Amino acid sequence: MKAEVLSLNEQLFDHTFTGNIDPFQLFDKWLALASEEEPMANAMSLATVDTQGLPDSRVVLLKERGENGFTFYTNTQSNKGKELAANPKAALGFFWKSLNWQVRIRGDVVRVADDTADAYYQSRPLGSRIGAHASEQSRPLATKQELMDRVSKFEAEFGEDVPRPAHWTGFTIEPVEIEFWCDGEYRLHDRVVFKRENINLPWTRQRLFP
Repeated sequence: MKAEVLSLNEQLFDHTFTGNIDPFQLFDKWLALASEEEPMANAMSLATVDTQGLPDSRVVLLKERGENGFTFYTNTQSNKGKELAANPKAALGFFWKSLNWQVRIRGDVVRVADDTADAYYQSRPLGSRIGAHASEQSRPLATKQELMDRVSKFEAEFGEDVPRPAHWTGFTIEPVEIEFWCDGEYRLHDRVVFKRENINLPWTRQRLFP
């Protein structure tokens, strides 16, 4: 795997290479290699902007790299859910310390279909499904016991047949920019960015100063 990815990187950072490089497939290779070294290689920083224009950032988990982009799941009534509803654009950041590589992604955000959210929700552990009902994410919480009481309430109400809450779903970032960065000696890093105006147009590729 590592030899294959390093070979792809040579093409990526070679300004004379004119062949096609699919940034989605390259990302998949980088993630697979990172996953051999790191237990949570799918952890990514998600950046959004609130209605005042103030940026917000937190770490979430990539659950799928599908045909159109990068999908995670959350409570739509959380801060990030409200921010995405008001301004459906976001940035993602991956950093793998084992490789000293990072990927930066920017694009539009769309909600996944209900049947997609249902299928993923039912694949989650029972406790996580209960937690999606019990946690009023981002809202004030007086004590931890208040949360645990809500867990007990929904455990009694649902048993093991826990429906997906209407406020819980997935979001897909459909990228218009994907940047690949590799650490270099003396901070002479390698950077290449792929860009497109929208998801229906082909990618362009540009090397960047570090």
